[in-house]
Amino acid sequence: MNSTQASHASVKADAAEQGFTHKLGTIADAVEAFLAERLGPETRPGEIARPPRLMEAMRHAVLGGGKRLRPFLAVETARMLGGDEAGALAAGSAIELVHCYSLVHDDMPAMDDDDLRRGKPTVHKAYDEATAILVGDALQTLAFEILADPAWQPASAIRADLVLGLARASGLGGMVGGQILDLGAEGRFGAVSLTVDDTLRLQAMKTGAILAFSVDAGALVGGATPDQRAALLRYGLALGQAFQIADDILDREASPEAMGKATGKDKDAGKATLVDRLGLDGARAECDRLVDVCDAALASWGERAETLRQAARFTVARKV
Repeated sequence: MNSTQASHASVKADAAEQGFTHKLGTIADAVEAFLAERLGPETRPGEIARPPRLMEAMRHAVLGGGKRLRPFLAVETARMLGGDEAGALAAGSAIELVHCYSLVHDDMPAMDDDDLRRGKPTVHKAYDEATAILVGDALQTLAFEILADPAWQPASAIRADLVLGLARASGLGGMVGGQILDLGAEGRFGAVSLTVDDTLRLQAMKTGAILAFSVDAGALVGGATPDQRAALLRYGLALGQAFQIADDILDREASPEAMGKATGKDKDAGKATLVDRLGLDGARAECDRLVDVCDAALASWGERAETLRQAARFTVARKV
C-alpha cells in the first residue's frame, strides 16, 4: 500500500469510527431519556409512593454517565434483524439498570470499596451504605418490571424469555456467581490458585453473561431464528470476553482521571485477570482473536452487521 492509499484508508477508518461513535451516542441519549422518565418522582400504577431520598440516589446511580453499550447492543441487534427498536430500547434499558445496580453494590466497602464512579462519588459515599443497598435492590426489581411490561413487548412469550434470560445472566450462574468467584480469587475465603480456564469462567460469568444477553435480548425482540440466536450468542460471548480483557488492560494503563474511578486496584487486590496470565501483549493478541470470532459469527448478515462488527472493534480499542 502506497502513502496515498494509506491516507485514504486512514480517512475511511476515521469516518467509520466517527459514524459508530455517533450511533453509540444517539442510543445513549435515548436510553438516558427513557431511564430519566422511569426514575421520575411520579408514582406509577401499583405503587404507593416513591420515597424522595431513594429516587434521588437511584438517579445518582443511573443518570449522567456511561457508554450504554449494553442497550446499544440490544438495539443494534434488533435493528439488524428488522425488529422493533422501541421494544429493544426498553429491554436494553432494563439490562442497563441491572448493570448499574451491580456497580452500586460492587463499589461498597464489603466489595471493591471505591469512592468514585464515572467521575462522581459512589452511591454509598454520596448517601450511605444502607441507601446504596436499597438502590441496588430497587434498580434490579425495576429492570424486571420493565421487561414484564406489555407496553413495550406485547408478545407474552418474548417477555417471558427476556425475563428468564436476564435472571439467568445476572444471577447465581452469571453475574452474581461471577462476583463471588472474583472475591474468592482475591483470597477472601482462603488461598486459591486459578488456572487460565478458571479465570475465563469467572469473567464469562461476572461480565460476559450480561453483555451476551444484551445481544440475545435484541435477537429475541428481532424475531431471530434458533440458528441466528446461536450465531449471535457466539458473537456476544466473544464480545463479553474481549470487553473484560480490555477492561483489565485499562486498569493497568489508564489514568484515574480518564477512567473516572481508581485504577490499578485489581492488581493490588490480586484479582484474577488474563493480563496476569498472558501479559499485556498476550492479552492484546487475545482481544484481536476474539474480534475475529465476532466477525465470523456475523458473517451471514453481511453489511447489515457492520455496526455490530464495529462494536467489537470499539470494545478492544476504547481508552475509557
